[in-house]
Amino acid sequence: MIAPRGAAPRRRASDGMSAGRKSDLPSRSPRTPRPNQATLALLAMAVLLSGCNAAGASTVGNAEQGAVYVDRAACGSCHVIPGVALADGQVGPPLSHFGSRMLIAGTLPNSPDDLTFWLRHPQQVRPGTTMPDTGLTEPQARDVAAFLYGLK
Repeated sequence: MIAPRGAAPRRRASDGMSAGRKSDLPSRSPRTPRPNQATLALLAMAVLLSGCNAAGASTVGNAEQGAVYVDRAACGSCHVIPGVALADGQVGPPLSHFGSRMLIAGTLPNSPDDLTFWLRHPQQVRPGTTMPDTGLTEPQARDVAAFLYGLK
């Protein structure tokens, strides 16, 4: 059979293709829905916030050693600190449930790096705060952070 002028020739079934059957058409993969900006923003926030308190003692420092530094630095003279003898101060906020908090000093995200910086240099973060510079070294501050993250 001769195809009309301008029309594509029909193939015979013996060519491996049958004319006009839907199964012979290339298959299209299902369209994957694309998330909108609000969904992406929520996902990013969830990822960021999940990291806030995910830093346990093993990733920050040594919590047992941190408890020793908390006692030596007399943190309990200003803060109520569970598990620390005579830590019943009323100047700073109680540190119970610190590991569950979202912010440090109402300003910084509760992350290991920010907490370590806050413990070492609170006056640089909030000039005039009642929290004094502690004189802790970086490793000591990381140990204190590990101790504080254990307070949930």
